[in-house]
Amino acid sequence: MTAQIDTKTATLFRPFSYKGLELKNRIVMAPMTRGMAADGIPGPENAAYYARRAAHEVGLILSEGTVIDRPASRNLPGIPFFHGEEALSGWNRVIAAVHAEGGKMGPQIWHTGSTRAGEWEPDAPVESPSGLVGPDEPRGVAMSEDDIQATIAAFAKAAKAAKDLGFDVAELHGAHGYLIDQFFWAGTNKREDHWGGATIEERSRFAVEVVKAVRAAVGPDFPIILRLSQWKQQDYTARLANSPEEMERWLVPLVEAGVDILHCSQRRFWEPEFPEVDGENGLNFAGWAKKLTGVPTISVGSVGLSGEFLAAFGGQGSEVTPLDKLVTRMEADEFDLIAVGRALLSDYAWVEKVKRGATDELKGFDAASLGELR
Repeated sequence: MTAQIDTKTATLFRPFSYKGLELKNRIVMAPMTRGMAADGIPGPENAAYYARRAAHEVGLILSEGTVIDRPASRNLPGIPFFHGEEALSGWNRVIAAVHAEGGKMGPQIWHTGSTRAGEWEPDAPVESPSGLVGPDEPRGVAMSEDDIQATIAAFAKAAKAAKDLGFDVAELHGAHGYLIDQFFWAGTNKREDHWGGATIEERSRFAVEVVKAVRAAVGPDFPIILRLSQWKQQDYTARLANSPEEMERWLVPLVEAGVDILHCSQRRFWEPEFPEVDGENGLNFAGWAKKLTGVPTISVGSVGLSGEFLAAFGGQGSEVTPLDKLVTRMEADEFDLIAVGRALLSDYAWVEKVKRGATDELKGFDAASLGELR
């Protein structure tokens, strides 16, 4: 029996339809690195992990970051591949399990660039636009023209594989200081060729070419999501766009290249992006992105929990918080979808509980959840 929708959160459970993507509600499972795919191959436990969320009302599931076919494209040994026969067979089992539960899903396609995630080191030198992991912080090698072209092709090949396997969407990870974002960021893109430049639109050329190649590979009707952020794991205060005008020059070319939905990552979704323009209750990142481009947007950042997800990696738990701010912004159609991370990590039935108004049953975030698939 389908649970009756609680009127207080009814706006979260409106259907969403765009370019052939049909979702039963507005809640997205945010991509969260699990690092539990042995040899880069998702197994039955990974499939069950995602299917469990699908069975409990998540509208759209985005997988953890899955890496393209490039040397040193991942920064942890358990990150799954999205290339090679064995890994793709594993993902075939995942999407079959999710669809069997009535869910919709897309892989997040990724290259971690020169970032670190602990002491583990890949076999090949890490690569980035300028051989930097952060401003004035060398790591690895600067990519050659051949490296760049091969990487663009690898993104396209992975996206085509997602479509061929029957996934409903594909998301490109262009946020948080990973490879695509390292091209965006002036602090890590010091190139003097046509892949660099003084302006954000010049430094966006790599991302634009990735999107064009992906669009050509998947055709006109397969939805492409692009995840973006201002902040970087290397610098939480970094900004790529300091005004709406600069943000427009950044985002519009990406949409024109073929992006359908922008996934706009903030550390706290309720914070205004440009309070100097529209005040302390102004539009957040996803709100401005929607206003400037006209395409649907996903917001994300500390939904339903105290603290923020960055603290989780330091072992901090979080308490349940009200959803009033989220409901208010979604009722105003500031953005179209909301991604939920830690809450769904600890409680696979979170969406179902919110739907029926059982807020007293919601669980806080337990950092122990990072060490298990459940």
